[in-house]
Amino acid sequence: MLYVSNKIKNLPEYVFSEFQRQKEALQEKGIDVIDLGIGAPDLPTPSFIYDVLAQEAKKQASHRYSPFNGSYEFRSAVADFYKKQFDVDLDPDTEVLTLIGSKEGIVHFIQAVINEGDKVIIPDPGYPAYQMGVQLAGGQNVLLPLDTNKGFVPRYDLLSEADKKQAKLMFLNYPNNPTASTVEINTYKEAISFVKKHKIILAHDAAYQLVTFGEYKSPSVLQVQDAKKYAVEFGSLSKSFNMTGWRIGYVVGNKEMIQALANLKSNIDTSQFLPIQKAAAAAMRSDLKAVAENNLIFQSRMEKLQKALEELGIESEKPKGSIFIWAKVPVGYSSSSFANKLLEEAGIMVTPGTAFGLGGEGYIRISLSVAEERLDEVIRRLRRLSSKEAP
Repeated sequence: MLYVSNKIKNLPEYVFSEFQRQKEALQEKGIDVIDLGIGAPDLPTPSFIYDVLAQEAKKQASHRYSPFNGSYEFRSAVADFYKKQFDVDLDPDTEVLTLIGSKEGIVHFIQAVINEGDKVIIPDPGYPAYQMGVQLAGGQNVLLPLDTNKGFVPRYDLLSEADKKQAKLMFLNYPNNPTASTVEINTYKEAISFVKKHKIILAHDAAYQLVTFGEYKSPSVLQVQDAKKYAVEFGSLSKSFNMTGWRIGYVVGNKEMIQALANLKSNIDTSQFLPIQKAAAAAMRSDLKAVAENNLIFQSRMEKLQKALEELGIESEKPKGSIFIWAKVPVGYSSSSFANKLLEEAGIMVTPGTAFGLGGEGYIRISLSVAEERLDEVIRRLRRLSSKEAP
């Protein structure tokens, strides 16, 4: 370990890297593994988006450096999207910043706003990048329990007074990964009231904001009065437009926080490839029909699998958004033991809830990232496994 810093030496490997190795090892043995573990949409990027990419990539000027804060075309498209979708006004120059995917932005944001030793409140269970980002920045993670009886909303009452007083930053995430829970605007009003009272920065991760089902429409935290004084919101085109590999996202909100992140990023990267930003701008300015069509596909998958799980005695709440089902493991199993059983005996890969923190024990996360024919095979395998266990 002579050539590795203590910070990296003590940093656990990203949880999904190990799952990928397990999958590859089984595939090498000839086992047909159905991967419902990682949240990567399998649907194609809408054709009008990559048409713009192809067109812009042919222009000589497109291959120069991007402005450090991203192209104005993309930033203004994000601002227009917020006005149209949420009636929120944003200044493209000071209140919008282009990111190389929201995960990159989140990890760098933590470094931009906290000092070593500062406490950061993160949801439990929650997206692993929050915890790792805090660790990389030298901060201290404070776990915020989510209420399993009320749709996984924050339980601020379970935080200690010392943690409330000493925290510098807090993360929220809805539609939620991993629980697939959704909230109404009152949850954000409560959050803004909480951070205002305790002088805490709020970062809302809205990566699944447009992936919703039925009549439900996910609100923005910036719709709350005075939210821009205390909060930023991270967005991504990965899930809504099936652009995970394109690595394009944004952060909006408080201009001071965004400038801090922009200063850090200007010393680390030179933003995303310009044609990708131009294509992303076209996506943000679109009528969102492609998003609605994709959502219907994810909803159909969700309803099929959720119904089958229910018939097999595996409990889960029917999601209103995200691309996940958060299911309780059967009695007698831990999250890990049940996930391992599904993988080893049925060739079905899911993510144990504990991959997202201690609060995930007793659950598995199932991704809706395969076609319905493969989901039909998943259901057949689950039924065969269940019949073997029947007395």
